Amino acid sequence: MKEALIDKDRGKLDHKETKRPFVLAAVMLAMFMAAVEATIVSTAMPAIVAEIGGFSKYSWIFSSYLLMNSVTILIYGKLADLFGRKPIFAFGIIIFLIGSVLCGLADSMETLIIYRFIQGIGAGAVMPVATTIVGDIYTVEERAKIQGYLSSVWGISAIIGPVLGGLFVEYISWKFVFWVNVPLGILSMAGIGLFLNERIDKKKSSIDYAGAMFMLIAISLLMIVLVEGGVRWSWTSWEVAALLAVACCFFILFIFQENRADDPMMPLSLWKNRSILLANVTSLTTGMMLMGISTFLPTFVQGVMGKSAMVAGFTLTTMSIGWPIASTVAGRIYLKAGFRATSILGGIFLLAGSLVFVMLSADDGPVHAMIGSFLLGVGMGLTSTSFIVSIQSAVDWKERGIATATNMFMRNLGNTVGAALLGGILNSKLQTYLEEHSAGKNLNIDSANNLLNPESDLSGPIKEVLESGLSIALHHVYFVVFLLAILSVLFIFFLPKRELK
Repeated sequence: MKEALIDKDRGKLDHKETKRPFVLAAVMLAMFMAAVEATIVSTAMPAIVAEIGGFSKYSWIFSSYLLMNSVTILIYGKLADLFGRKPIFAFGIIIFLIGSVLCGLADSMETLIIYRFIQGIGAGAVMPVATTIVGDIYTVEERAKIQGYLSSVWGISAIIGPVLGGLFVEYISWKFVFWVNVPLGILSMAGIGLFLNERIDKKKSSIDYAGAMFMLIAISLLMIVLVEGGVRWSWTSWEVAALLAVACCFFILFIFQENRADDPMMPLSLWKNRSILLANVTSLTTGMMLMGISTFLPTFVQGVMGKSAMVAGFTLTTMSIGWPIASTVAGRIYLKAGFRATSILGGIFLLAGSLVFVMLSADDGPVHAMIGSFLLGVGMGLTSTSFIVSIQSAVDWKERGIATATNMFMRNLGNTVGAALLGGILNSKLQTYLEEHSAGKNLNIDSANNLLNPESDLSGPIKEVLESGLSIALHHVYFVVFLLAILSVLFIFFLPKRELK
């Protein structure tokens, strides 16, 4: 009975030739690369801004990467279902490594943003295909146990990422936060290439490039509005209204295209499943929350609290520690209590963590930031793990790649919108504060570059104004994160009580 279940669950893998321990190790290495990328770049960003300038473009470093990651993730998920996991995985890593090398060579904020676009194109394949491979080679019961191994990746990266980021920034160069991906990517690609064996049926198929293009344009326009609204343009300006109108048109075209395409990039039939629908919508809101904390917490710790890049990195470390611990526990909870109960518990932790950040002040110190970060990580671990396993259990092999990719797309879309929206709120509130309190001091948003530079000689009234303005702007960001936590919990409560079999 167990063998039959395994054969049905793993689909088109060659079970005798696939060496699961080695494949799992390669998948864990790819996940480690992605996890380190998240923590190490956030830790290094204040130093990058201090060296090459451009604080007003801070959020674009994350938005450009996440934009291409979000759009291509669906294409890669579909391609992995059509042509197999292995070739798509290898292609994505190669593009990701090319982008990583170029990012380390950037000499301005504009070129770094362009290279992050390239890096994001490759990153779209790494996490979804890696996660899909795990869904292929392990049953539902085995996946619950294997989460412990996968979660350890986040725990290890939580320690290594900020440490490496801090060491590179303080003793070598921030460029190495990107170049460290190269050996990791090569090893992971070699492991999958050597030990994963698939039997792929050759069939005629079409790729929904039109749908991908419509979604890319819609998200890009929305992101521009969220980043520049209230800064370059007034929220009530004709520019904002025009961009939003065009974005809506392209989104409608995307829906129309998905309904008529033979092989849609995002099959709308998946959204008819209530569990998948609510898991995806909640992943959108939690993705926005995650970006609000991981992107701007180092800025708060360094710019407002006046701590080093190393300390700022460790405030994010606790999130990455809480996440794997919760993911491991989640694997046991949902086998006994169900996916819905596990998700509700995660939602409670999300609320608690976001509340800590709303109440955070410069006098509290980094320990309070670490506590809030840990609670948020526990919430993310419980919810994201139960969402992925439940979605993969609801579809068969031929849809597992795109179903997994759709959920990750929604989380990445949340990251993208979150980086743009919250970055726009930060810039808008900081600009407003400086305009009201910097009379005769000639300060603007980019003046915050000096606040993040440890070698800057800022002192007196100018420093106080910048610190106060940055603190107030970031608290507006954290309040929005708290509202998103409330919204996430409401969505979770609507998950069906009947569990998947």
